[in-house]
This record gives sequence, structure tokens and C-alpha cells, in this order.
Amino acid sequence: MIQSLAALTSVTDTNAVFGAADLGLTTPGIRQAAPAGPASNFGDLLTQIAGQMRDTVKTGEAAAISGIQGKTSTQAVVEAVMSAEQTLQTAVAIRDKVVAAYLEIVRMAI
Repeated sequence: MIQSLAALTSVTDTNAVFGAADLGLTTPGIRQAAPAGPASNFGDLLTQIAGQMRDTVKTGEAAAISGIQGKTSTQAVVEAVMSAEQTLQTAVAIRDKVVAAYLEIVRMAI
């Protein structure tokens, strides 16, 4: 789980977890690339984040397969798998928050 913005600096690809530039966040010491285009609404933002998460997990899977075949170094495999694991944990945390918010809304008196 990401405790602070400083935790993003330990990730090799800062856009792999959240797309920090898309959220308007800056990380100290890391040069941000220009965003492809701002999200016009919250749904678009979530779609972009989900796509980035999917790509990170696919990269981790591909690195693991490549490592099994002996084409990739162990360090590269571990980095890709750890990034994919962190992305998956972030996705689960976001899902849990969305479900909790929905349940709270459902319980509200009208």
C-alpha cells in the first residue's frame, strides 16, 4: 500500500502505479513527461488508471515468462513482478474503498 507520495520514487516506472502526471502529482527528483491529454472526467481518469495497471501486470507476467526461459536477468524479473504486485495491491485497495463508499451511500437515509 502506498503510504505517501515519496513511496512513488522507489518505483522504476512512476506512471505504472497511478499515472502520477495524470493526477497532477509531482515526485521530487523525477522529471515528469508531458501528459498525453487531461482526463475530461472521473470515468476517463479511472479508465486510464485501469489501463496502466493492466499494462503493468502484463509486463510483469511477460518478464516472469522471459525469466523462466532464461532470456531476462533475475533482477529484471524481480523488479517487474514487484511492480506488478504493488499495482495489484493498489487496485485492490481502490476497489475496497469504492465498495465501502457504495455501501455507505446505500445505508444513507433519504
